[in-house]
Amino acid sequence: MGGDTLMAAISAIVSIGVRPSWSASVVRVVLVSAALMVLAWLLVLPLAAIFAEAFRQGWSFYLDAISQPDSMAAVRLTLTVAAIAVPLNLVFGLAAAWAMTHFTFPGKSLLGALIDLPFSVSPVVAGMMLILVYGKDGWLGSWFEAHDVQVIFALPGLVLATVFVTLPFVARELIPLMQAQGSEQEEAALTLGASGWRIFFHVTLPRVRWALLYGVLLCNARAMGEFGAVYVVSGHLPGLTNTLPLQVDQLYQENFSAAFAVASLLALLTLLTLGLKRLLEWRHGEARNGH
Repeated sequence: MGGDTLMAAISAIVSIGVRPSWSASVVRVVLVSAALMVLAWLLVLPLAAIFAEAFRQGWSFYLDAISQPDSMAAVRLTLTVAAIAVPLNLVFGLAAAWAMTHFTFPGKSLLGALIDLPFSVSPVVAGMMLILVYGKDGWLGSWFEAHDVQVIFALPGLVLATVFVTLPFVARELIPLMQAQGSEQEEAALTLGASGWRIFFHVTLPRVRWALLYGVLLCNARAMGEFGAVYVVSGHLPGLTNTLPLQVDQLYQENFSAAFAVASLLALLTLLTLGLKRLLEWRHGEARNGH
């Protein structure tokens, strides 16, 4: 009897145009309250603690901590890596989504699985794989060393690690939308004599622009916050290969309050990115979902 009542309440919640019963209202309030409580304890409270600790010793200490040469170098490096990795994944995501939704070819399911691979591989393992391939003693390491190109423990290694872990975000935003939209408009433009690039820029891209931007924002947030893969390939050189997450980790062992001050910068960058994402969802959610 209790199970029947609960199912009736849930059905009333999801019904459209039906006034919820008293039991449905109670279930809704309980579920929403539980979700808010979990979010408060796991997200809001820790985030507030970061900023509280960052400013605990005052503005002068905070400004001094974030203006240290190593911290500023970490900010510049983080933005540089993201500025390189995100456009690369934008191009790959567009190409992969186009191929997956407009063509049938051998290995299509394998390509879909490879796109999702970074979701299932530990970032630390990804970093180890890059060392085995591009490191000094790796498969391609001797060739790069002979040509005086350093990949691991340098900017190229950081970019490769970041590209790997952020690879799926753009593609996985575009593929469902392109599948839902179909290719009828592109085929119509083709029959009217439009070239491939003209079809792409005037038909395809306008239809997916908001989903594309949404994926780019997610990719950027992940790129700036990446720790595991970057930690392995960076070499932990302050002022040279330490991104913001690595700089926070190092400062945590040396200066507790300064670590939280620098962590607040990373949190602000992430919050700004997610705020833009939510704004896009609010203003262009229907376009993103193909309506």
